[in-house]
Amino acid sequence: MNTPAQLPGFFSRLSIAFGAFFKSLGDAEFAARVRDDGVGPVAAPAPAPTPAPAPVPAAPVLRAPSAESALQLLSLFQREARLIDFTQENLAAYSDADIGAAARVVHEGCARVLREHFTIEPVRAEAEGSRLTLEEGFDAASVRLTGNVVGQAPFKGTLSHRGWRASKVTLPQLAEKHDARVLAPAEVEL
Repeated sequence: MNTPAQLPGFFSRLSIAFGAFFKSLGDAEFAARVRDDGVGPVAAPAPAPTPAPAPVPAAPVLRAPSAESALQLLSLFQREARLIDFTQENLAAYSDADIGAAARVVHEGCARVLREHFTIEPVRAEAEGSRLTLEEGFDAASVRLTGNVVGQAPFKGTLSHRGWRASKVTLPQLAEKHDARVLAPAEVEL
């Protein structure tokens, strides 16, 4: 048994409680040890064994996006298609024909960037409009269910969009001191 000198003070206990609480939320194995082994601030007598609940999938590990690569891609779209110029322009003063002509230039430039730097392929091989069945365990990151989604797999439906996947990305390498935040340098005509 611990003597009073060994017992943690209030703020230490508070820190331990918060740490155990958040660790239990993020780590199912730790939570099970707290529950089953009496680890934690209060050791209660172990209850009669009960069947273990179905395992809860762990929360996905989030990773920070690469801002530099995103900025580099945006810079390529600006250089080849003037995409930023197009989206920053107030189109209210232009006719539909003028906007259509500008959109054609933007479309061609964006398509060129995609062809040069990405290999893009459909997620699903079936033709759009095809009937298909998604069995249990289908990749929910690659297929989004829409419409009246109820119950569990298998799901039967119609493919409304094949989806897209980048199978290869080849962005140009950047010089070490390159400032990717400059999407398009200012131009000064002399």
